[in-house]
Amino acid sequence: MRTDVATAHRVAVAVTERAPLFELAVPCEIFGIDRPELADPWYDMRVCSVEPDTTVAAGFVAGTAADMTELTQADTVIVPACVSMHEPPQRLVEAVRSAYEAGARIASICSGSFVLAAAGLLDGRRATTHWMHADELADRYPAVEVDPSVLYLEDGGVFTSAGTAAGIDLCLELVRRDHGTAVVNALARRLIVPPHRDGGQAQYVRLPAAAPEDTGIAPLLDWARAHLREPLTLDDFAQQSHLSRRTLARRFHDALALSPLRWLQRERVRHAQHLLETTDIPVEHIADQSGLGSATNLRRHFLDHVGVSPQRYRHTFHQAGRGDRSPNRSAPPEPEQSRA
Repeated sequence: MRTDVATAHRVAVAVTERAPLFELAVPCEIFGIDRPELADPWYDMRVCSVEPDTTVAAGFVAGTAADMTELTQADTVIVPACVSMHEPPQRLVEAVRSAYEAGARIASICSGSFVLAAAGLLDGRRATTHWMHADELADRYPAVEVDPSVLYLEDGGVFTSAGTAAGIDLCLELVRRDHGTAVVNALARRLIVPPHRDGGQAQYVRLPAAAPEDTGIAPLLDWARAHLREPLTLDDFAQQSHLSRRTLARRFHDALALSPLRWLQRERVRHAQHLLETTDIPVEHIADQSGLGSATNLRRHFLDHVGVSPQRYRHTFHQAGRGDRSPNRSAPPEPEQSRA
């Protein structure tokens, strides 16, 4: 454990009796391994349990876990899947509520959403969970707007995700918000996972059997990413893929839950994020290189996808990972508005 953890963003991972091992391991892998070459300091992660020597799946014992006091003092609290989702431990429910009231960012993986719901944190909010548990979550907590169709989502600073691998997507999204796309891309390469799957992507899609010559849309996506600067149209996508516009739109919806042009817009914003983080190029040039045309257009789409202005994003994430910043509960102040 690092000696300068007092300056690191504190992450508490709740462990409950018989907790599924994979969902518990995901946040431990992402937040619990020191990675100063990516961002210094990284995170100060603690596993917290209601009872000492909690036994999780496959007989593993969380023998050195901290107690609920550590959880209530964390900057981010993650509640992985909970086998006792029908009656989650009351001390855990109360601790999660206390952490939220103290200003912590709260996230759940899979059935961990039941703990958040029991704490009242999901009332009046959209939330997701594993599709197998979605109906039960909605029945038990009617004040929660349950969306079983997405991988993860945020509503009011509370994050929920679907099962298993969606927990990876959510944890990477939290790292992206703390350290930016360049850091999360490097981390994803180490984990050998995609750096980003959009939270709105469907959890489970029944795809028709592919024809032998069908190689999917992956080559088309690679082609489009290499031509972001060009004024691409839906006809360009259709011509490159040798598909009709209607078939192309259906393939995109089945695979990504997005239209081709909406996906293209998102990729252009993501490329602009990378340039804002890693270069000093003027915003006008970034707009041109990412295919968004003008600084005004970049600002509009950036606000739509990222929720902040390009200026604020650059202020927060420029050269992230070189030790010049660390995430905390307070966002940096919004700079004065300009024509970005």
